[in-house]
Amino acid sequence: MQNIGLYLMSLLYTAAGIYHFVKPKFYLAIMPPYIPNHSLMVLLSGIAEVVLGLALLFPATRSLAAWGIILMLVTFLPVHIFMISSGKFAKIPELVLYVRIVLQFVLIYWAYRYV
Repeated sequence: MQNIGLYLMSLLYTAAGIYHFVKPKFYLAIMPPYIPNHSLMVLLSGIAEVVLGLALLFPATRSLAAWGIILMLVTFLPVHIFMISSGKFAKIPELVLYVRIVLQFVLIYWAYRYV
């Protein structure tokens, strides 16, 4: 079961990272205005997700990848808070926006299991 969770996590982050290149407008739309150079940040976060997702698969890099994912998820929290507080995302049910924040902590715990 541990391996299934690991492979699922790797797939999740690798696919999410690739999605940054397929649909960058989605990620650009949720960037808070105080974050500089939105296009570069979307590109870098996509690369980070792909690299970290793949690095989970190798025992030599697994712990470092898990710590990287935790750091990345903590870094993404302001984006989720911005989505709630900005009023810009009124079409998305508020409950969904709050669930996304809770999900960040679930994902952090999941990654911590591979440290």
